[in-house]
Amino acid sequence: MALSTQRASAFLPSADQSAPPQWNYHVFLSFRGVDTRNNFVSHLYHELQHKCIKTFMDDPKLESGTTISSELFKAIQESRLAIVVLSPNYASSSWCLDELTKILQCMKSNGSVLPVFFNVDPSDVRKQSGSFASAFAEHEERFREDIEKVKRWRAALTEVANLSGLDSKNE
Repeated sequence: MALSTQRASAFLPSADQSAPPQWNYHVFLSFRGVDTRNNFVSHLYHELQHKCIKTFMDDPKLESGTTISSELFKAIQESRLAIVVLSPNYASSSWCLDELTKILQCMKSNGSVLPVFFNVDPSDVRKQSGSFASAFAEHEERFREDIEKVKRWRAALTEVANLSGLDSKNE
C-alpha cells in the first residue's frame, strides 16, 4: 500500500515556507506505534524530512508513561498541521486518544488536520465499531470513574473521521 505522495503533499505546507515564530513544526504526526511506527509512519516521516518539512514524531520511549506529557501538548500547539494516522489499534491507546483530543482543540478551526485511515474503514472510526468497539469496551471499564473522558474520545474519533482525508484502501 502506498499513499500517493503527490496527493498527500496538497495538504502540506510548502517546504520553502519557514514556519512562523509560533510554529516550531510544519507537521505533527499522531499514530499508534505498534501498528505503524516501523512501516508506514517511518516512510512518511522520511519523505517529509526529505522534502524539508519539519515534522514532530514522538520518541517511542515517551509512551511508556501513563499520561500525555506537557511537551507533547506543546509540540501539538506549535505545529501547523497534524497528520493523524488512524490504524486498527489507535483507539486502544488512551495516549493516542488524549493526543487526538488536543489536536482537534488546537487545529480544527483552521482546517489543519489530515486523517489517514491506515488499514481501517473510516466508518469503523466514526461509529467506533470493529477494533474500535473492543477498545472502547475496555476504556469504559478502565475509566468508569471518568466516563466523560471516554465520551470526549468518542466525539474526537467521530469528528476526525468526518474530515476529508486519505484512505489506504482506496489508494
